[in-house]
Amino acid sequence: MVRIRLKRLGRHHRPFYRISVMDIRKARDGESIEDIGFYDPMVLDNSKSVSVKMDRYDYWVGVGAQPSDNVKVLVKKLKANKWTESAAPPAAIAPKEPAPATAEAPVEGGEAAAE
Repeated sequence: MVRIRLKRLGRHHRPFYRISVMDIRKARDGESIEDIGFYDPMVLDNSKSVSVKMDRYDYWVGVGAQPSDNVKVLVKKLKANKWTESAAPPAAIAPKEPAPATAEAPVEGGEAAAE
């Protein structure tokens, strides 16, 4: 049985996925029959984070390959062009202004101790 699924690449805390046609018995990152696209979740513009060769996807689905749930969602969004724009990161918070300096009252008996 053949599946269309995500194959993880990249490094720690920086994932990158290839959309691959693989035998179901192969490991997640194992040998694939064909790579038909990619998914990069770290790209801020979601419309540029996914690329799929739709003619190859349709071919493999037509000959009986089963897409995984995640691939189904990605392809559905890609076909409908329903990507939400990522919100801009929040602006940096300005540091607080220091409190105004206050004159400290002299300590009672401080002068007597100095004499």
